[in-house]
Amino acid sequence: MGTTAVPHVHPTGWSITVGILLIVLGLLAIAAPFLAGLAATVVLGWLIIIAGCGHLVYAWSERGAGAIVWQILIGVVYLFGGFYVILHPIGGIVALTLVIGFYIGAEGVLELATFFGVRRLPGTGWFLVDGIVSLVLAALIFFHWPASSVWVIGTLLGISILMSGIARLTMPMYRRRMLLPV
Repeated sequence: MGTTAVPHVHPTGWSITVGILLIVLGLLAIAAPFLAGLAATVVLGWLIIIAGCGHLVYAWSERGAGAIVWQILIGVVYLFGGFYVILHPIGGIVALTLVIGFYIGAEGVLELATFFGVRRLPGTGWFLVDGIVSLVLAALIFFHWPASSVWVIGTLLGISILMSGIARLTMPMYRRRMLLPV
């Protein structure tokens, strides 16, 4: 059997294009965090609805009335939650902000515990910094909640998208620099 040669498409151009697009989108989300948070909440609502439909479909593959009823109940709860978030996105943003605050706070505590467990090793100071920054951010979210809901989700989403864009932009630039003759 012969092998078919697949033409090699150089991903650098696409990576740079996607990187620039992500940077622009990240900056837009940071500039308009409420709108970005609203969009993310609506997308999350649709994902919850899709998951609810999945549970309802899966229920018919179960054996036994108890398992079927349980999957149907889970599916209905998902559908209710998803539609509620879509119909009341502000409430969804407020609730999601609280969840994110708890998540970041828990991460901060765990990062500090990690630091104290490995503090004698080189480079572990970043665990301490990460833990402190996470706890400060969680405190900002909680002390200003629910008003912090206006900026938390969109800003964090924007920062994440921005950092992804920077990573996608710098990698091919580094590769190009490494390939160029000195």
